[in-house]
Amino acid sequence: MTLNKLSVTCVWLLILSACATTTPIPTTIPATATIRPVPTNVVPPTATATAQPTSTSTPLPTKTPLPTKSFRIIGYAADWEGQLNPAQLPHLTHVNYAFLLPNADGSVNGIANPWILEDIVRQAHEKNVKVLISIGGWGLAKEFEALAASPETRKRFVDAVIDFVEKYQLDGVDVDWEYPDANGPSADNFTALMTELRARLGSEKLLTAAVALGENADSVKADVFEVVDFFNVMAYDGPDQNHSSYAYAEKALAYWQLRGLPQNKTVLGVPFYSRPGEVQYRQLVAANPQAAQADQIEYNGSLTYYNGVPTIQKKTQLAKRLGSGIMIWTIASDTMDDTSLLNAIDQAAR
Repeated sequence: MTLNKLSVTCVWLLILSACATTTPIPTTIPATATIRPVPTNVVPPTATATAQPTSTSTPLPTKTPLPTKSFRIIGYAADWEGQLNPAQLPHLTHVNYAFLLPNADGSVNGIANPWILEDIVRQAHEKNVKVLISIGGWGLAKEFEALAASPETRKRFVDAVIDFVEKYQLDGVDVDWEYPDANGPSADNFTALMTELRARLGSEKLLTAAVALGENADSVKADVFEVVDFFNVMAYDGPDQNHSSYAYAEKALAYWQLRGLPQNKTVLGVPFYSRPGEVQYRQLVAANPQAAQADQIEYNGSLTYYNGVPTIQKKTQLAKRLGSGIMIWTIASDTMDDTSLLNAIDQAAR
């Protein structure tokens, strides 16, 4: 059907009239709020799940880091003594595994039981305890003399040691050359050897040495002080009947202090055995429980000398005052009860 012009005009007039009567939509929300606040005791329907922590919260660590002790407690673990007792690790800061044996040509012999060292490293690192390989020991002076005499053999030795450290994931090296000759070229050769080891180890690994006192230590030049992290001072096997008295410990620390060794690089060595006879401390206590509180007992019909709990604690206090730690030969010689010398050291060091 066709609409004429008059009809169309009427339709448009009706539409315009209807629009004019519609209330206009405001451009802003009136001041009298028509949106009601959500009551505080009513959970909005969208908040049905527990809110997750925001990205600014600190995640919990998978393992709590163990504190680093400032006073060193270093225990030698000899390869012929078998596995380390893991109960001793919380009382230690370092384990020195003894020994890696050097040859005159600069090579080193493999260790007899590598699985023991691997086990020690794994357990020690779990307790934040560092593990070093100790090289040498008594009776290897000729081998050290020969390997340290030339740059070629020193390089072969240093290369072999670095390979060993990396293979077993060790924290450093302890050199036990007993002893360089103060009146011969080996004093300079010892300095060169230690300097070259330090250069290859870098600052991330430890370099230490076991040293004596008096004429057996005069060959250690002051230049070596700069390249080591610390010296383990063997204040035992002395010339007197009581081979490791408190007075001998004082003498040892005084010697190195006069030589200019810094206190933070001085560690006092103590024995867990007696002389004569080299009887382990635990054997002495097993034979006579009163031995724990003494420094000498009769053992197998002879008088033998050692350090009991009171002297060990007194030496620890001395090391705290004049040094930076205690070294033990060896931790396997200790007891595992309330007569333990290691426990006595740990308590006195606090």
